[in-house]
Amino acid sequence: MSRKVVRTSKFRHVFGQAVKADQCYDDIRISQMTWDSNFCSVNPKFVAMIVDASGGGAFIVLPLSKTGRIDMSYPTVCGHTGPVLDIEFCPHNDNIIASGSEDCSVMIWEIPEGGLTTSLTDPVVKLDGHSKRVGILSWHPTAHNVLMSAGCDNVVILWNVARGEAVMRIDSVHTDLIYSACWNRDGSRILTSCKDKTLRVLDPRKGTVLHEKDKPHEGSRPVRAVFVSGGKILSTGFSRMSERQVALWDPKNFGEPLTLQELDTSSGVLLPFFDPDTGVVYLCGKGDSSIRYFEVTDEAPYVHYLSMYSSKESQKGMGYMPKRGLEVNKCEIARFYKLHERKCEPIVMTVPRKSDLFQEDLYPDTIGPEPSAEADEWFQGKDAPPVMISLKDGFVATTKAKEFKVHKSLMKTTAASGSHQDHSGVRRPSHHNSASLSLSASQDVHSLRKEVKDLKAAIEELTKPREVC
Repeated sequence: MSRKVVRTSKFRHVFGQAVKADQCYDDIRISQMTWDSNFCSVNPKFVAMIVDASGGGAFIVLPLSKTGRIDMSYPTVCGHTGPVLDIEFCPHNDNIIASGSEDCSVMIWEIPEGGLTTSLTDPVVKLDGHSKRVGILSWHPTAHNVLMSAGCDNVVILWNVARGEAVMRIDSVHTDLIYSACWNRDGSRILTSCKDKTLRVLDPRKGTVLHEKDKPHEGSRPVRAVFVSGGKILSTGFSRMSERQVALWDPKNFGEPLTLQELDTSSGVLLPFFDPDTGVVYLCGKGDSSIRYFEVTDEAPYVHYLSMYSSKESQKGMGYMPKRGLEVNKCEIARFYKLHERKCEPIVMTVPRKSDLFQEDLYPDTIGPEPSAEADEWFQGKDAPPVMISLKDGFVATTKAKEFKVHKSLMKTTAASGSHQDHSGVRRPSHHNSASLSLSASQDVHSLRKEVKDLKAAIEELTKPREVC
């Protein structure tokens, strides 16, 4: 009889934890629109959420540090004449955010440093080109000022935001409503899912279909898809019996999925978030109260279930923090911003580690904020890999000042807990560890003098002539 061996993975014990109540963003009226977008975007400076607004559409942008109850009169970004459907921060400038709306327009906004002080009504750029509402926005991952938008007119438009013009218009490919659209890692391909039950891989500059898959999931509910490692595609959808599914595909051989797993019978659309640094994909269902996470590898069954974060309240939307905004000293590998009806609650995903040192295996070089090409260069055919940064520079030590064992030439003692009498023989660590010393140089000298004095007294006591009875 063969024993089942547990697959070894450093992410097997990843756990999710909601932050304390005082670190949430409270009393925010999250939008009631029935649209399957994230409703939230976040970067290392700000968190933005689509909110209910009378007489148009609005979203609120808060500095990450502004937790607690948000006043009803807090300024919003309210330039749209119809409800806002999607928002996304620019990956190359943390103060720039794009918004798409039912009023058929895309607007680019600049958030002042420190957050809003008055409501914003005039965008930096307004992009008009769609004939129906705009529900999907996605910035190019490596080219500066390139934005993709997809509307309910079944059209995908690539914009040069700096010039305020539509450079590429893909209007003859999709025959029905576009459910999702995303870039690959270097922005040389676009992946779309559509109501006509087809996944398509497109060349963005030519507007041609390179690969397509008909009926990746048999059900009629919306399908979502993202690029994962090695150019593979992960899709979420529904079976004929309305069971939620997750599948992995190789675009070069679209005939059969590499794996297809059934999850449950909930009705919410699964939003996939893929982390290319760790190979972990997080599935967040609209209306669910849980986040499932899987590890995508090159060995069968390719998509390995890790665990699930569960809570009591359902989520109306979800924001995903870029890797450069995480706290690496706490072994945090992902942070989500979960939208409730009246608040936003950060959820931290952590790998349990005992060491306080920087964990290089958890944090390989990741995509930084620097673009690798300008918009004009990219539209002319230049593909450039993303500019990577190391997260070690942003590492902040959490090790508290500790007592050291001290070895001396004449005696060997250990400093008692809470006592500072034996610190003279401590060797100074290198500059990056100097904060760990618990005594100053002057205290060391004072301690040394006291010990020499005590030693002299002890020697005098031993050498003093004694009376013989």
